[in-house]
Amino acid sequence: MSRSRFTKAERSWITYDWANSVHSTIIVAAVFPIFFAGVVKDASNAVHTGDVYWGWATSAATLAMALLAPVLGAIGDNKGMKKKLFASFLVLGLAFTLIMGITGDWRWMLVGYALSYLGFSGANLFYDSFITDVTTPDRMDKVSAWGFSMGYIGGSTIPFIASIVMVMMADTFFGWAESPATMAVQISVYLTVVWWAVFSIPILKNVDQKYYVKSPPGELVRTTFRNIGKTFRHILADKAMLFFMLAYFFYIDGVNSVIHMATSYGSTLGLDATGMIIALLITQLVAVPFAIWFSKIAGKIGSINMISIAIAVYFVICVLGFVMGFGVEEGFLSMDQALIMFFALAVLVGTCQGGIQALSRSFFGKLIPPDRSNEFFGFYDIFGKFAAFMGPALYAMIASTTGRSSLGILSIIVLFAAGGGFILGGRDTLRIAEKRAVESSEKARNENESKGNKI
Repeated sequence: MSRSRFTKAERSWITYDWANSVHSTIIVAAVFPIFFAGVVKDASNAVHTGDVYWGWATSAATLAMALLAPVLGAIGDNKGMKKKLFASFLVLGLAFTLIMGITGDWRWMLVGYALSYLGFSGANLFYDSFITDVTTPDRMDKVSAWGFSMGYIGGSTIPFIASIVMVMMADTFFGWAESPATMAVQISVYLTVVWWAVFSIPILKNVDQKYYVKSPPGELVRTTFRNIGKTFRHILADKAMLFFMLAYFFYIDGVNSVIHMATSYGSTLGLDATGMIIALLITQLVAVPFAIWFSKIAGKIGSINMISIAIAVYFVICVLGFVMGFGVEEGFLSMDQALIMFFALAVLVGTCQGGIQALSRSFFGKLIPPDRSNEFFGFYDIFGKFAAFMGPALYAMIASTTGRSSLGILSIIVLFAAGGGFILGGRDTLRIAEKRAVESSEKARNENESKGNKI
């Protein structure tokens, strides 16, 4: 079989990105945040705006996952545990996403969202770590990028387009406050659950834990915590991994904050809900080719250089997002002009969102020992999730304190500046580490193929 073709395990792993991305689009980024902001606005006892509540709920879920990630990761490295834990969090996410569609109380919607996002994040921890089981370091950029690329297609096809059509019709003829719009959002949530569940079947069926550690049943707890300390010391001792993790801690928080707060921010400014949803669809479609393009260019100039370019683009996005919001708040930008800027920002986000996420995952995967991938991805996740606690909370705090959502979005720029600083400081070490990992993988593969040819 040609090395350019994906294996069955690689295809099944990629398909899960197709499956779960609909949650990111409909629940986290587009349809539900806009609907939730409207529900909170209509509630007579709601003290804050919907984007503030949404920010705090996102922070609570990500903080909980950050605290759990290292322990879950260490447990998952034991034989047979990775897929069980993956499936458990998948069920948690599906169940509470369904609850979001059933309840009519904004408080239960918020609780459902927080637990749904916890399940989504927990499943992703083990999904990410499966990359060391399904492929090799020299193919990780390609496999990871295709995962994100297919995720953008999956998240922006049948369920998202169906949601857009239903919401547009409800908004045009009834308005968001009327029951037909509520029903349209509920159907969108149900479609999310079904899509996510059905397309998760391949990874459950075809992907297995290839690398693992063996711990006696009675020693599982002790071994788990001992391995957490061992992994932490490994990260501190590995200069390349430490530089990358510190950079990732900041810049991925900025990326996730933009994803989580974009439509809620626009809704608070008064932008047209349907227009924002269409803009998010554009983001999804633009991200498909750019995620793959990022991996191809990374093969020529290195993953770290491409990650740096993406950070610079996000820096520009935050500045333009502030200008858009400030213009609306001060009255020198009309809603139509602001919506045009929102569309432009959606395109910019699409050019680098998938690329920076895919390359971050694959770059880290190249640096870690495969038999302890869950432990290391547990720390990868804790850095990402602990950071993700900061961004939305920072936005919510600045926006509620100043009364200006534009300043909330501007505050995120600090995260990209810090991440870029660590990348810049450790760029030579990071480039050398990546080169060694790829060369080692290619050498091992060539040796195996050579032995196979002799047989």
